[in-house]
Amino acid sequence: MEDKTEKKYRPDWHPENAGDEFAVRVVKGSEPGKPEIIKPEIKRRHYEIDDYAEGVLRNDRTILARTITLIESNSSKHQAIAEEVLKRILPFTGKSLRIGITGVPGAGKSTLIEALGLYLIKNGHKVAVLAVDPSSSVTKGSILGDKTRMEKLSREQNCFIRPSPSSGTLGGVTKKSRETILVCEAAGFDVILIETVGVGQSEITVRSMVDFFLLVMIAGAGDELQGIKKGVIEIADALLVNKADGENKKKAEIARAEYSNALHYLQPATPGWKSLAHTCSAVTGEGIPEIWEMINKFKEITSESGFFEMRRKQQSLQWTFDMIEEELKDSFYKHPKIIKILPEIKEKLLQEKILPTTAADELLNLFKE
Repeated sequence: MEDKTEKKYRPDWHPENAGDEFAVRVVKGSEPGKPEIIKPEIKRRHYEIDDYAEGVLRNDRTILARTITLIESNSSKHQAIAEEVLKRILPFTGKSLRIGITGVPGAGKSTLIEALGLYLIKNGHKVAVLAVDPSSSVTKGSILGDKTRMEKLSREQNCFIRPSPSSGTLGGVTKKSRETILVCEAAGFDVILIETVGVGQSEITVRSMVDFFLLVMIAGAGDELQGIKKGVIEIADALLVNKADGENKKKAEIARAEYSNALHYLQPATPGWKSLAHTCSAVTGEGIPEIWEMINKFKEITSESGFFEMRRKQQSLQWTFDMIEEELKDSFYKHPKIIKILPEIKEKLLQEKILPTTAADELLNLFKE
């Protein structure tokens, strides 16, 4: 007796009088005419604390990336594991040169980082790039396109690029950037380049975690000194006019002279170091060796004076207090009494029935109880 069910699910184009030797079958639930494709289940390997720590120390790229993801996680379970991993690798950190790079939009920061990174790798260095992309204030999402923009650099064996969304964090730097720096140092990267969003005076956050702070500018964009706030120039260890090539080279030299003149009247960001303006072309590579020579000179001078080490210690203190502030803020908004009364307080403020100072006092008193 013919199996009607089997016949029903055979494709219309099967050979006449075909039996079991006809290999193609269409099972129920699949598109007629196409065999079912069963994808094997891929199980992600579970890592223990020792696996993470040892993987980072031997520069295993997969574990390195997963460790940073663990650090960036808001899960309390992940944070506990990340803290233990950081404790294990801490003795192997602190041996890199940390360089913050920021600048006006369109200044060519990513192109400059790629050119500098390739130069450093060619000269025997291992480079980690922490590229922080702007996040949407609405969705908190970001493009994370730095690996696309740094195509040549991303293919280098001695380079590690980690794009991370800023998620609205002050200065365009993720909350976990400091921890990420430590992980990259433990993995053996001796130069850490941190590209930031470039959002103005809040770049002080970047200054608090790097040794050298480089501000990238461009020429021919109108009034040069109006292009960026004075506050950012004051915390820069050097100004760099990029795109000094072709017909723009002369304009770049004029801009460099203007910036140098402005820096002459400002107090240096680092005691014992005179901040100057320079030119370079990230496209042609002209000026790139001089930038690295300048940064090395900076490290030599500040190390001899003891300021290099002192700044690192001050940054550790700042890191501690920043974390306390973040934790207190988080605890405040998660407090049950605050959650309950906050909508009512907001409504009163919007209707101008209560002063902001009174509202703040009321909320803080509730939190203290």
